[in-house]
Amino acid sequence: MADLDPAEKIKELSSTLASVESVLDLDAKRTEIEQLREQSADPELWEDPDNAQKVTRRLSNLESIVTKVNGIRQRLDDLGVLYELAEAEDDADTRAEADRELAALRKEIGELEVRTLLNGPYDEREALVSINSQAGGVDAADWAQMLQRMYLRWAERHGYPTEIYETSYAEEAGIKSTSFAVKAPFAYGTLRGEHGTHRLVRISPFDNQNRRQTSFAGVDVVPVVEKSDHIDIDEGDLRIDVYRSSGPGGQGVNTTDSAVRITHLPTGIVTSCQNERSQLQNRATAMSMLQAKLLERKRREEKAELDELRGDSVSSWGTQMRNYVLQPYQSVKDVRTGLESGNPSGILDGDIDDFIDAEIRWMRSQEQGPE
Repeated sequence: MADLDPAEKIKELSSTLASVESVLDLDAKRTEIEQLREQSADPELWEDPDNAQKVTRRLSNLESIVTKVNGIRQRLDDLGVLYELAEAEDDADTRAEADRELAALRKEIGELEVRTLLNGPYDEREALVSINSQAGGVDAADWAQMLQRMYLRWAERHGYPTEIYETSYAEEAGIKSTSFAVKAPFAYGTLRGEHGTHRLVRISPFDNQNRRQTSFAGVDVVPVVEKSDHIDIDEGDLRIDVYRSSGPGGQGVNTTDSAVRITHLPTGIVTSCQNERSQLQNRATAMSMLQAKLLERKRREEKAELDELRGDSVSSWGTQMRNYVLQPYQSVKDVRTGLESGNPSGILDGDIDDFIDAEIRWMRSQEQGPE
C-alpha cells in the first residue's frame, strides 16, 4: 500500500471496512439493539438480576461495536476531504495530520478485521486468566509476576476492568500463582491464544555471579461461566480448605481464615480466592472459577475428539508459545506464529496487541484446517 496515492489507500481501506461491516452484519445488530432496549426498559427485567445483567451487557457490547464501526466509516470519509484540503492549499502540516489519521485508521480497521474472527462458542465471554510459576526457582516466580503485570497493563491500556481473585506470593520474590478476571466483552476470544508456556531468558537479578537464567511460567485462559452453562460438580469430589490470606513475605492480609481453596479431586484442578473478606464470597468465587476451568476442559476434550475424527494430526497446539530473551540480545518471538519483536520492554509493559492479533489469525487457520 506504500506506493499508492492517498485516494487509492483510502479506497483499499474502505473496501476492507465494507467486508468487516458485512461480516458483522450491522443491520442485524441494530435490530437486536432495539429489541434489547425495549427489554431493558421493562421494570420487571430486574426481578431476575442475572438475566438483567446479561441483557444490559449484551446491549452495551452491541452499541459499542456499531458506534465504533460507524465512527471509523465517518473518519474514513472525512479523511479524503482532509487530503484534498492539504493538496489544494499545499499545506504540509495538514498533509502530515492526514497521514497520521490514515495510519491510525489502518490499525483500527485491522483490529476490527481480527474481531470478525472471534465467533467461537465462548469468544464473547469475559476471561479468567491464571498464571503459575514453573521451572526456574525464584526467577520463575519473578517471571510469573512480570507476566501478571504485562496482562494487567494490557487491560489497562484498553480500559478493560480487571479483578484479581488470588495471588500466592513466593518466599523470596515474585509469585507462585495468580488468578484474575478481565471483565470485557470478547476478552476470552482475544486472550485464549495466550494459553501455554512462556519462556524467559535473562541475566538473573538473584544470582550473585550474574549468570544467564532460563525460567518458565504457564498461562491458562478460560471463559467465565454464565448461568446457562451446565457444569455438574459432585460435592463429594471437592476438597475445600480455608486459610488466612497472605501478602508478599508471608505478611497477613487479614486476621481471619477467609481465603478459600477448592480442589476438584477427579481432575486435580485447584482454584482459590482471597480478595473478599467474607469466606462465603470467596467460596462462591472459587467455585465459579472451578466451573470455568471445567467448562474449558470439556471444550478442549470435545475439540480433541473432533480433531481425531477428522484425522487431524495437529490435535494440540503444544505448550510452549512465546520466548522472551533479554540477554544476550533483545527479542520476543512467538513460537507458533513466528511473529518477532525487538522491543521486549514494550511487550512486558502490555504492548502485546500485535502478538494477540497474530495468534487469533493463526488459531483460526488451524481450526478451519486445510481447504
